[in-house]
Amino acid sequence: MSNTVSPVEQGRETSLPSRSATVHSTMTRQTTASDDDLIPDQDSNETTSVLLERLQAWKHMCGNLEEYVSATAKMAKSQSKDYEKVLKAVNEPLREGDHFSTGEGGINTLFETIRNQSQTTINSYLETDKNLRGTVLPVLERLHKEIKNKSKELKSGTSTGSKAVEKARQATQKHIELLGQHAAALDAGGNSKTDTQHDPYVLRRGINHRLHKQVAEENNHRNDIISIQNSFARFETHVLQTIQSALDHFFQIMGGQLDRQRSSYADILGAAQRIPPEFEWVNFCMNNESKLVNAESPLRTAESIQYPNMDHRTTQPLIEGSLERRSRAMLKGYNTGYYVVTPAGFLHEFKDNDDVRKEPSPELSLYLPDCVVGAVDGVKFNVKGKDVSSGKVGNAFHTTSELSFKAHSSSDAEKWWTVLSDCAKRSPGQAHAAPVAAAAAAPAAAPATAAITTETPAATTPAAATTPAAAAATTPVAAAATPVTETTHARPGETAIQSTPGASESQPPIYSEKGSAPAAEAAVPGAPPANLNRSASSGSHFHGGPGGSAV
Repeated sequence: MSNTVSPVEQGRETSLPSRSATVHSTMTRQTTASDDDLIPDQDSNETTSVLLERLQAWKHMCGNLEEYVSATAKMAKSQSKDYEKVLKAVNEPLREGDHFSTGEGGINTLFETIRNQSQTTINSYLETDKNLRGTVLPVLERLHKEIKNKSKELKSGTSTGSKAVEKARQATQKHIELLGQHAAALDAGGNSKTDTQHDPYVLRRGINHRLHKQVAEENNHRNDIISIQNSFARFETHVLQTIQSALDHFFQIMGGQLDRQRSSYADILGAAQRIPPEFEWVNFCMNNESKLVNAESPLRTAESIQYPNMDHRTTQPLIEGSLERRSRAMLKGYNTGYYVVTPAGFLHEFKDNDDVRKEPSPELSLYLPDCVVGAVDGVKFNVKGKDVSSGKVGNAFHTTSELSFKAHSSSDAEKWWTVLSDCAKRSPGQAHAAPVAAAAAAPAAAPATAAITTETPAATTPAAATTPAAAAATTPVAAAATPVTETTHARPGETAIQSTPGASESQPPIYSEKGSAPAAEAAVPGAPPANLNRSASSGSHFHGGPGGSAV
C-alpha cells in the first residue's frame, strides 16, 4: 500500500518550526542568521558576565571614593594634632612680655588672637573629621552595599532562567539525536520493529514540541536580561546622583573648613594691622619713664660736672699763661707755648690750653726745686734744669740745659720770675700753696678795690740778687727789714685782698689779673732799681688771681 503524504505533513517535512521573531538590536544580535541555529552563537551568560563586570567596576569606584573621603578625614584629624603643636608654640606667655602693653590692641592682644584662632582651627579640623565620617562616608557605604546587592540580584535573577534554557536545550538535543538514530535504522531496512514512541514521525513532532518550549524559555530569559539591562541605566543614574550628593556634602564640609581657616588667618592679620605704629612705644615710654632718657632735658656739659678734689689747692696753678721759649735749634728763634707752674713744683709746657681735642700731655716739664732760675733781663729770663716729662726711665738720659724764656712784657716777666724763684727755693716734695688758699687767708678790704700786697724778700728781687744763689743766701731778717709792697687795683666788684707784713714765708706770692686801668703803686722802702720795670701791665698773659682763671 502506498504511503500517501498529506499536504500538511508535506509542509511539515519541508519547513521545520522556527523560533518566534524577536527584537533585533546591536546589543543582542549581530546577524539574523544566528536566530536560525538550534543554539545561538551569543549566549545569554556572556551578557550576564559583562553586566556583573560593570557592577564590579562601580563597586570598586565607590570603594575608591570611600578611601578618599576616609583618608581626607584622617588627614583632618592629623591636622588637628599638628595645629596642637602650633598652638603649643605660642601658648606660653611672651618672653619679656611686660615690655608690651597689657591693654587691648597691642602685641599681647595679637598673640591672644593667634592662640584663639589656633584653637579654633584645631576644633574646626576635628569637626571636619567628624562630619566626613558621619555624613559623607555613610552615603558611600550604603551605595557600595546597593551595588553589591545589585550584583547578587543579577546573579540570582539570571541563573534561574539560564538553567531553564539549558534544560530545554538538552531535552531538544536528546530528541534530535533519537530522531537521527531511528531514522537511520529505518533507512537501513532492518527487520526489527520500531515501537510507537520511537517512530521518527512521533519523534519529530516531539522535537517540535520541545523546540517551542526551548525557544519560549530562551525568550523569557532574554526578556529578563533586557529588563535587567534597562534597570542598569536607572541604577547607574541612581549611583551617579548618590555620588554627586556625597561629593556635594564633601565640598560643603571641606569648603567650610577652608573658609573658617581663611577667616582665622584674616582675624590674625586684622589684629596685627589694627595696632597703631606708635602704640607699643608710647606705652613702653609711659611705663618706663623713670628709666628712659628725657629728650627734653638739656645735654650734659663737662663744665657742670663736679668731682672729688676738683678744686683742691694742689690742682690750682700758681701762674699760667703763654710764654715764648728759644728753640734749641738756633735758627728757629722763639716758639710760643702755654706754660703752667703748679703747686707740686713743676713748670709744664703745653702746646695750647685745650683739654678737649686731645689728651693734655706736657711737651716739657721742669721740676723747679732741682732747677736754677736766672735773673730777669727786661722780658727775658732763663731757667736751668732737666726735662722730666718723659718719665723715670727717660729722665736718666736727659742732660741739664738752660732754657731761655720771653714774656709779653717786663711786668709779666717779673711775675713769672718771682713765682719760679719762690718754687725753686722750696725743698723737694714740699707742696706750694695755691693762690686760692692764700687769698682765703687774707683779710677782706673795701669791695670797690682790692689791694694785693706781695711780701717779697729783698734778696729775691733783681736789685738785691742777680742769681738764684744770691737770693737763697739772703736771711729772713734782711727780708723783714726791706719789705717790698706792690699795690694794684682789682676789677670792680672784686674783694680787696691785702697781706700783712711779716706773714709766713711759706705762703707764695699772690697775683691777680690786672684791669685795663693803670694801677696806682704805693711808694715803699727798698723799691727795686729803676732798670726793672714793675709798672702795671694791661696786657698780662698769666694767671695770678684766685682760682687761677685763664687769661
